[in-house]
Amino acid sequence: MPKIPMKVLIPIGLLAVGGVVVALLFVLAPKPEIQPPGIIAPFVHVQPISAEPVKLTVVTQGTVVPRTESELVPQVSGEVVWVSPALVSGGFFEEGEVLVRIDTADYRAAIERARASLARSESEEARARKELERQRSLASQNITSEARIDDAENGQRVAEAVLREARVVLENARRDLTRTELQAPYAGRVRNETVDVGQFVNRGTPIGRIYAVDYAEVRLPVPDRELGFLDVPLTYRPNRSRQERNAGTPAASEPARTAGEGPRVELSARFAGDEHSWQGHIVRTEGEIDPKSRMVTLIAQVEDPYREQGDKPPLAVGLFVRAAIEGKTEANVFVLPRTALQQDDRVLVLDGDRLRFRAVDVLRVERDRVLITGGLEAGERVCVTPLARAVDGMAVRVMDDTTSGVAGAAAAGDEVGT
Repeated sequence: MPKIPMKVLIPIGLLAVGGVVVALLFVLAPKPEIQPPGIIAPFVHVQPISAEPVKLTVVTQGTVVPRTESELVPQVSGEVVWVSPALVSGGFFEEGEVLVRIDTADYRAAIERARASLARSESEEARARKELERQRSLASQNITSEARIDDAENGQRVAEAVLREARVVLENARRDLTRTELQAPYAGRVRNETVDVGQFVNRGTPIGRIYAVDYAEVRLPVPDRELGFLDVPLTYRPNRSRQERNAGTPAASEPARTAGEGPRVELSARFAGDEHSWQGHIVRTEGEIDPKSRMVTLIAQVEDPYREQGDKPPLAVGLFVRAAIEGKTEANVFVLPRTALQQDDRVLVLDGDRLRFRAVDVLRVERDRVLITGGLEAGERVCVTPLARAVDGMAVRVMDDTTSGVAGAAAAGDEVGT
């Protein structure tokens, strides 16, 4: 039998000894104690509450439009001989300022013809009146016949009618002459124009579009549910009798609000790279509710929108703005972060070291906060940490200023126990 070399026996012996040692350790090792997992209460933030008055605000948006807008229409025809430098797109003008002049030659000639016709009619009426007086004088002497008297009376009436017509023709001719100058009906701005010197314009054909600049208006759509937060009166039909309506007597109702009486509105927009704001007031509501969006359109009015105010730009027509409408003031309101509100209008109130669900009366839910008017008492502490798996009576640990945010975030992710 061949002899096994030592270099082979030594490794085999080491492996055998190691196996025996591992087996002994496995057999003689103490068994670990099995313990149930611990229940760790999560960290939460709580907020002591107190009632306070809150000024409500309704936020919406809209586009600036002119309060008054008109078409510039000539009332006579003729050749344009002069156009105001202000009659350009974007130009400003004042009330009564002449914008366009039309050639007056034809209208001056019409006045002369009307004057001549009036003089002839006055002469004919005077002759007819004298003839009637002469015939009546002869009739008193039984010299003339009834037929001649009738003819004289008829001639006098015709002459009077012709005289009245001649006076009206002269008045119209004079009026047409004044209409050769188109004057601005109000202080305003030109939106566009389509007229120039030498152009022939026709009566009734628009040659431009202008709008007033004394006020600017913004149409602000507001959901009907938000109207309860605003002091905007609803409009009713005036109570007038038939006789008052036929006579044009104004109704004895509440007067319409002016620009300074309605709820205040702060308009803001980003223009030329900067944020700007303007102040206005709600002056009225439009006549109907949109059946699709359930929106009620409020009209905000801003006085003198083109008044120079330092570096602030004008509130130009067509500008898209955001609007914050000042609403009513609620006296006793609990203001909490939006995260405090749970499903079904409930909050979590801290009772010792446990949370209890509490049904509350929600006045309004905003982007970052919730306004509550009932269901809570001043001094109670409400959980403001969002808990996805909250249950009534769950144990929690209140996170104070000495608790690190990292530790709190880690604890909030632990398993929730009761």
